[in-house]
Amino acid sequence: MIASFAVSVSRKAVRAMAVAMLTAAASAGAVAAETGTTPPPAVVRPADSAGAVPPAFWDRKNRVPKPTADVGAIRFLTSGDFPPFAFLDSEGRLIGFHVELARSICEVLEATCTLQMRPFGDLVAALGDKRGDAIIAGLKVTPELRPKLDTSDAYLTTPGRFVVRVGATATATPEGLAGRWISVVSGSAHEAFVLATFPAARVAAYPDETAARDALRDGRVEAHFGDALSLSFWLSGTASRGCCDFRGAAWTESGYFGEGLRIAVAKGNRRLKQSVDYALQKLGEDGRLTELYQRWFPRGYY
Repeated sequence: MIASFAVSVSRKAVRAMAVAMLTAAASAGAVAAETGTTPPPAVVRPADSAGAVPPAFWDRKNRVPKPTADVGAIRFLTSGDFPPFAFLDSEGRLIGFHVELARSICEVLEATCTLQMRPFGDLVAALGDKRGDAIIAGLKVTPELRPKLDTSDAYLTTPGRFVVRVGATATATPEGLAGRWISVVSGSAHEAFVLATFPAARVAAYPDETAARDALRDGRVEAHFGDALSLSFWLSGTASRGCCDFRGAAWTESGYFGEGLRIAVAKGNRRLKQSVDYALQKLGEDGRLTELYQRWFPRGYY
């Protein structure tokens, strides 16, 4: 069976995305931890990090079996307001990491697939109404959604990382940052993590990411801790003025930074979940997932 892949964009989605795209860049690195919950104590242990190469998300000893029958067709649902995951280019074409990941999954499974772009708020309802089979949009599955959705294995995570000014001597450890000022966003999971894990540091809480990052750029603090994904684009963009760089490894504690990006399917659709898990594991093992990561996140954030 030869895999095929088609992308469809509704007029309603285009109108909604035109508005949403104005704020998408600022929201691309949203914290995955649930609000209103108390995260567990941090483990003082930086994750292994290779920067430009994402870590392995699968246990090689626990392999997902290859589907024994043809998968058939998969109707993926996504939003178009989340660059670089899925967004409209200058010619109105839907492109991005999620678009290419869905295409790659279909190639592995030799499935006939479509990708429908809809407003983010409509994705769960569209899946529930059987207008699609799987959501690939970085959806956070909350306790309210868990009775409705199952999810694949993670294919990326959103770790926290420190950035410091170029030439700074501080190390990104509890000892290295003791007594030093660290900027964070007030009320965020990143603030909670720093308070728990770096108790000897001085924490400067700012109302939003822009203010927290500017404080580091302008020298008012000695380090900033935030979402590594969005920080990778800030470091490469004009707003940072080339001031800073990552320091230390990525922190991936799920109690603070979520359980990673996953593909959602209808509750009980075990066959599709296992098929997607198999494809994701295959893409991770043969290097195609790393190729996609490096293409869409040229400044590695792990």
